[in-house]
Amino acid sequence: MLPENGRSAQDILAELARLRTDDLAVRGGTVTAYVYDTGRPEVHDVAARAYLEMLEVNTLDPTAFPSIVALERQVVGWVAGALGGGPHTPGIFTSGGTESIMLAVKAARDTRPVAGRPRVVAPVTAHPAFHKAAHYLGARVVPVDVDPVTFRADPAAVAAAIDDDTVLVVASAPSYPQGVVDPVPEIAALAAARGVPCHVDACVGGWLLPWLAEAGAEVPPFDLSVPGVTSLSCDLHKFGYAPKGASVVLFADPALRRAAYFASAAWPGYTVINSGVQSSKSAGPLAGAWATLNAVGREGYLALARDALAAARRLVEGIGAIPGLRVLGAPDASLVAFTGEDGAGDGAGKGVDVFVLADEARRRGWFLQPQLSYAGIPANLHVTVTGVTLAGVEALLEVIGASAEAARRRGPARLPDGLAEILATLDLDALDDAAFAELAASVGVDLAGAGGPDMAVVNTVLDALPAANREAILIRFLSVLYG
Repeated sequence: MLPENGRSAQDILAELARLRTDDLAVRGGTVTAYVYDTGRPEVHDVAARAYLEMLEVNTLDPTAFPSIVALERQVVGWVAGALGGGPHTPGIFTSGGTESIMLAVKAARDTRPVAGRPRVVAPVTAHPAFHKAAHYLGARVVPVDVDPVTFRADPAAVAAAIDDDTVLVVASAPSYPQGVVDPVPEIAALAAARGVPCHVDACVGGWLLPWLAEAGAEVPPFDLSVPGVTSLSCDLHKFGYAPKGASVVLFADPALRRAAYFASAAWPGYTVINSGVQSSKSAGPLAGAWATLNAVGREGYLALARDALAAARRLVEGIGAIPGLRVLGAPDASLVAFTGEDGAGDGAGKGVDVFVLADEARRRGWFLQPQLSYAGIPANLHVTVTGVTLAGVEALLEVIGASAEAARRRGPARLPDGLAEILATLDLDALDDAAFAELAASVGVDLAGAGGPDMAVVNTVLDALPAANREAILIRFLSVLYG
């Protein structure tokens, strides 16, 4: 219930700290997904101060607050300069990769009218943001296979999937699951030959790959300098280390950017012009990103990239020496995924269930991100290696080794007899929230929030189901969780 009278700042902040007690750590490198840490407190501090300075500035009307135009021009210009663009490359600052991708899909759809339902051709490893964009925009994703060894998109499969209703072709740089860069020049050329726009999703790698290349790594061509690439997304709240809510989508020409915009004057109120999906939003994230880029600078990003590259190479080497584990593919960036040596899709590999391994690592203070099997790619664990990881990479390898041995001793997660079959045919709409909570409790999920870190059974259940069933259960879980 809302307090009758206002509470003191001390009381409010104390409760906030209490609520965060069970949260994963956002700094230090022990959480290998979701968060990105420079290891430099002074960078965080200046970003937080800049964020707060612009907290109440509303980006809804750039003529009312011209500072947001100046900030966005600088940020977009810096990103474009690093990613094959020039001083006049058009772009939009957005709240994150999903919004950047939604705008790229909208721009492609609106500049290429088709007779049927618009189609987006994308590798199976492309981010779900493309599925979300298609869902919102009335399009359909056409998934294409990737090479089963390298996990890179197959240009021949992409070419075969393009038809007259295709409005966009997608490549990743890199794809999130295994950290490999798709063959962008080949895919972009195929798209251009058919007159179809090509978007490069560099959300996770756009602000890392240029620095890796400068540090001496072999980075495949992927940016706006590649002929046929018409748009590109790059998150600054990932390897740009900016506060959350910071991404940029770049376009090859102004007409494509204009197609991403929205305007409305068909009502008796104020005119509305939006560069992004949201209308009113704080300029805090923009200021935080601008401040972070200024505080780190070119040499700072180069140093962070060198550290991430060294840590990723050591991680790949070290995992390869742990019995029963193997790295998937050959990462082009500092994203590493590993599975059981036999590549089983149920999480088990030579007695090592990677879902159990993740739980064991969590007990030891480290979070490794589980990834379910899909399209012939086995269940695996994902590690995003950042600039701060190098200092703890040996500790991480020790944890992975010890957790693998503990998982081998425990054996694979066991499902209650018939549970997967029941869930595959279950009509979730027939269950009320209480019944769903009981069902969740049967596999160890406490929706009251008092449960421990054990998720192996939950992940094993999801892994055994088709994607559509997984999605239905996840949506219902979220609905019950928030009440």
